[in-house]
Amino acid sequence: MRPVAFSRYFCMYVLTMITVPSPLLAEVSISPDFSKSYTARDADIAMRDGVKLHTVIVAPMNNKGPYPILLSRTPYGADNRKFSFDPLFAKAGYVFVFQDVRGRYRSVGKFLWMTPEYHPGGTGIDESTDTFDTIDWLVKNIPHNNGRVGLIGISFGGFYAAAGAIDAHPALKAVSPQAPQTDWFVGDDLHHNGAFFLAGYFNFASLCGEAADPMVCAPHFDFAATNGYKFFLGVGPLPEFDKKFFHGRFPGWTETMAHGTYDDYWQARNLLPHLRGIRPAVLAVGGWFDANDMYGSLHVYSALKNQSPNTPAALIMGPWYHAQWSDPQHDNGQRIDALNFGTPTSIFFDEQVELPFFEHYLRDGPDPHLPGATVFDTGANEWHQYTSWPPENVVTTPIYLSSGKALTFSRDTKSGFDNYVSDPANPVPSTARVTLDMDRDYMAEDQRFAAGRPDVLVYQSEALMSDVTIAGAVTPRLFISSTGADGDFIVKLIDVHPNSDGKSMAGFEELVRGDVLRAKFRDSLEKPKPLIPGQVTAVSFPMQDAFHTFKKGHRIMVQIQSSWFPLVDRNPQSFVDIYTSRPIDFRKATVHLYFGGTNASHLDLPVLAR
Repeated sequence: MRPVAFSRYFCMYVLTMITVPSPLLAEVSISPDFSKSYTARDADIAMRDGVKLHTVIVAPMNNKGPYPILLSRTPYGADNRKFSFDPLFAKAGYVFVFQDVRGRYRSVGKFLWMTPEYHPGGTGIDESTDTFDTIDWLVKNIPHNNGRVGLIGISFGGFYAAAGAIDAHPALKAVSPQAPQTDWFVGDDLHHNGAFFLAGYFNFASLCGEAADPMVCAPHFDFAATNGYKFFLGVGPLPEFDKKFFHGRFPGWTETMAHGTYDDYWQARNLLPHLRGIRPAVLAVGGWFDANDMYGSLHVYSALKNQSPNTPAALIMGPWYHAQWSDPQHDNGQRIDALNFGTPTSIFFDEQVELPFFEHYLRDGPDPHLPGATVFDTGANEWHQYTSWPPENVVTTPIYLSSGKALTFSRDTKSGFDNYVSDPANPVPSTARVTLDMDRDYMAEDQRFAAGRPDVLVYQSEALMSDVTIAGAVTPRLFISSTGADGDFIVKLIDVHPNSDGKSMAGFEELVRGDVLRAKFRDSLEKPKPLIPGQVTAVSFPMQDAFHTFKKGHRIMVQIQSSWFPLVDRNPQSFVDIYTSRPIDFRKATVHLYFGGTNASHLDLPVLAR
């Protein structure tokens, strides 16, 4: 995906709503059905410290009411971007409110990336207090409102929605964090398990956020290439990106490069520990193919269940890439590239889940009786409902790497190892496409492009005699050694379709889940430690959840490699701060992966008992 297109998805922050001309808010340009039904005005709302936040208010013209308020807060411009109504919400009648967060676009104050949560219990200003003050003004100053407010947002907007639920205003009754950013070092957007997601963040940095120009989300330079693999490889080590492109003008990039471990900077920006005593009802939304913030969706829900058990909390996970569910009029969620899910999943979400959730809590509509989790099985193409996620009837079942590149449910009695040479100068590509970006749908790509490389180990089961359904987090447990002092370990769990599975899907290697661990963080994200060259070392990490049925006749495959470029930056394979690394730090390493006996590498699968 080109950089401009990328911004449409990474920067998506709210359910599709309105089109407001900028900078004058004289009229609302929306679909013909509603162009004469709504009117817009703007207001600058003062926070408790006197800072004023620019806010756009779009209300029904008929003044019949009373109407609930649906609020979205964004760093991407409340009136500089174009939106279209979700017809269901428009017909139901809502007051839609969009607000620039402090320091962005037409709001004053200082903008912080992933604002640390100072409240409750303190006197600081954060997104929780700004949301509280905004809602207090809205219910007192918007005519014909019913005194109830909903809060909604996607991606960065999802972060603001989740933060706004903390120590919430009494009028805030329902919150929907959708693909919310929650922890930028552990699993959302910027890093997974400490490994830096280069292509996606570089594109975002080049689009949204020069210090001198916070009003514009647009390209700041032209890529001199169309092949992202060659482009990113040609730039060199990470310090070269700022030297060649940003020149210190993008605070987010500069701050990221200054914090190469899970230090106080990142821990302060982890929203999850603060989700305690949440009073509004919460609907967490995410997609199984969300390349950006699937982690946030799942972990907001789990944090609420563990830390705020009295909160009415529900989770929905569909077969969606980032924000795909948000515009069912243009993308009904039935397919991603070659994957066809057989049903318009986004329309189901819109009609059966999202609108009923807000209608119930914001104006006493019928109770939709949402269970703890509504989740889509990406292998069986079916919706399922459970009282919680993951389901209770899950059995941890190891599947072992074995001799002959086999994958079996029984431990190999024969000990051995396979090996490969990982070369930072020739990293394993993360996609077969010619692209400059982290494509929003890379997780739906056929993985056969990587299987033939000598630096990718491939293990495959026999054809399954019956269906195998996994529901939850997959945990690789590997025994490795390396001639390097550091290294990345990428594990991909793949559903191999039979050759008889239709022309387009014959032999298709469907990525069910893939993730990465930076070996120096194997024991602690805060205190990295080197590998001891040649020493057998246990490496394990939880991959993000999946809900997938490997059907009878399919095969299960595991691919293991030490680079995933340019999705993830290159590991020099020497023990250094990669953010300050030099070309001399990058070295080849021979990696051994052990199987059988006492060093039986395997994946723990969360198999759903039948």
